[in-house]
Amino acid sequence: MPELSRFYGIVIQMYFADHAPPHIHAFYGGQAAKFEIATLALLDGSLPPRALALVTEWASQHQGELNEAWNRALAHQQPGKIAPLP
Repeated sequence: MPELSRFYGIVIQMYFADHAPPHIHAFYGGQAAKFEIATLALLDGSLPPRALALVTEWASQHQGELNEAWNRALAHQQPGKIAPLP
């Protein structure tokens, strides 16, 4: 699973040719969550409140890039890296 970004101990990844809706996987401290790109809604899993807020903030800043990465991953291409939170 390609890694898109890493910040504050949070790892954001995306599977190749994954199922709809377009989404990302976030991992932090042994926990995992899945977020829809279009709405930033939590689809599955859980993260501590602070990590959840950081993932949502990061994803809102990079929604266009995440959609482009999804399209590349859907076509079995490397989705590329996206800048972390500062």
